[in-house]
Amino acid sequence: MRIDAHHHLWRLARGDYGWLTPDLRPLYRDFDAKDFQPLLQAAKIDATILVQAAPTEAETDYLLAIAQQTPWVAGVVGWTNLAAPDAKARVARLAEAPRLVGLRPMLQDLSDPEWILTADVHDGLSAMATHGLVFDALVREFQLPAIVQLAQRFPTLSIVLDHAGKPSIDGPPSRTWYDTIGALADLPNMNVKLSGLLTEAPAGVGPELLAPYFDRLVETFGPDRILWGSDWPVLNLASSYQAWTAMTEALIGRLNTPARQAIWGSTAARIYGRRGFSR
Repeated sequence: MRIDAHHHLWRLARGDYGWLTPDLRPLYRDFDAKDFQPLLQAAKIDATILVQAAPTEAETDYLLAIAQQTPWVAGVVGWTNLAAPDAKARVARLAEAPRLVGLRPMLQDLSDPEWILTADVHDGLSAMATHGLVFDALVREFQLPAIVQLAQRFPTLSIVLDHAGKPSIDGPPSRTWYDTIGALADLPNMNVKLSGLLTEAPAGVGPELLAPYFDRLVETFGPDRILWGSDWPVLNLASSYQAWTAMTEALIGRLNTPARQAIWGSTAARIYGRRGFSR
């Protein structure tokens, strides 16, 4: 099975995508399952994980409704207010949805890089671990140390680092990113997505510039903890679905068959399938 473990779908009229403004012209329109399905078929992708793009439970319900109607959406990573006084109850309600596999606070947009370590979110995070939900960590490079501490504090919480921690790709990996990726990989509840790299890189970049980043992920996490994702349609800001899948093939071509299969899908099926991976 080949799985795209990270993509989005949205409808502008819903009105809760605060980051999505007209200046992001390639993205400022509706994207639905009918737009995405031909790309999946061309790339021979069997299933997907649909990820939140708005910090509201209303959008999570919207995504879950899409999943119910779309056989190839195997799971949804949604959102809830983990700092709410009733966070335990909110997480429990969402966990009742069969295709809700994880939650993602939009940490990259918060002014406090250590918000996720505050006492306010302890109950919500504990509830996620109790219900077997995956925590998707959307952070920038400078926020990575907080994710190290998070993984240490909640060893039973499965965490996936989105977009490899969004390194700034304008040359070799920075020492901060390189070292912190190693520290994260030392923690057994951490996993990482091979996604979102092209939007952090110069236009027209090839696999040669991305190779040192990919090699570091394989060296530290190993293929069994790397999940492939497209970050479509955000990917459209930098490239195309076809180009990213081809670049991925070039990056993983040196690996053996089981390793390639892990990155393309079996890791995602295991990480997001702890509640029953469905198609």
